[in-house]
Amino acid sequence: MSEPLVEPDHQTYMWVVAHPDDLEFSSAGTVAKFAKEGKRIILIQVTSGDRGTQDRAHTPEILAAAREDEEREAAKRLGIAEVVFLREPDGSVVPDLSLREKITRMIRTHRPDVIVTHDPFRPYALHPDHRAVGMAAHDSVYPTARDHLYYPDHLASGLEPHKTAEIWYFGTESPDIHIDITETFGDKINALRAHKTQVGEALELEDRLRGFSSDIAKDQPFELAEAFKIIKMRT
Repeated sequence: MSEPLVEPDHQTYMWVVAHPDDLEFSSAGTVAKFAKEGKRIILIQVTSGDRGTQDRAHTPEILAAAREDEEREAAKRLGIAEVVFLREPDGSVVPDLSLREKITRMIRTHRPDVIVTHDPFRPYALHPDHRAVGMAAHDSVYPTARDHLYYPDHLASGLEPHKTAEIWYFGTESPDIHIDITETFGDKINALRAHKTQVGEALELEDRLRGFSSDIAKDQPFELAEAFKIIKMRT
C-alpha cells in the first residue's frame, strides 16, 4: 500500500526517538516531504546520544553537546518546527512511569495527530533504548495522555488531555504504508550529513541508503521509500 493511507486532515506529526540521527536514518525523507506539504513536525529527542561514539577523546558531556547541535542543524535542514531534548541517559532508558509522564506531557503540549516512534514489538531489535522509547511512547498514547485522571498536575498547569489518532512505527518488519521519498531523498542525505560525529565524511552513505530505500520501495509505484506500521486509535 502507498500514500492513500495518509489521512489528509492530519497536520501535526510528532516523532519520539531515542538518539540524535534515529529520525534521520529511519524517516527523514518522510519528514522532509510532510514539512514541504505544510505539516507541522515536532521532534522529541529522548537521549542526547552521550555514549554513541568510539572516539576516546569525547566525554559524555562533550558528545551530548555536539550531538544536540547536530540534531538542531539536521532539524533545520528538514523543516522541523521544534526539537525538545528530554536528556535521558544514553543506553539506560527504561520505559517506566517517569518517562511515560514526560512523553505524555509532550503529547498534551503539542497535541499531535500522529506519533511516530520505534517499533517496540520488532523481534530481535538490538538497542535497548529503541525498545524502551517505542514502548514508553506506545503506552503514553493510550490511555495515559487521553484520560484526565492521569497526571492531574498537568491539568493544573493548563495541559488538557489529548487523543492521538494514530501511532506509526518505523523499523518495523510488517509495514502497511510506504511513503514515496524519491523527491526528498536528497534532503534525507543532507540532514544525515549534519551528524558528523556519527557519519563522518559520509562518503558511502548516499549509495548505501539509496540501495536500502530502493529495497523498501520494491513492488511500489515509485523508486525510493520509507515504510511504517500504522496503529489507528479507535478507543
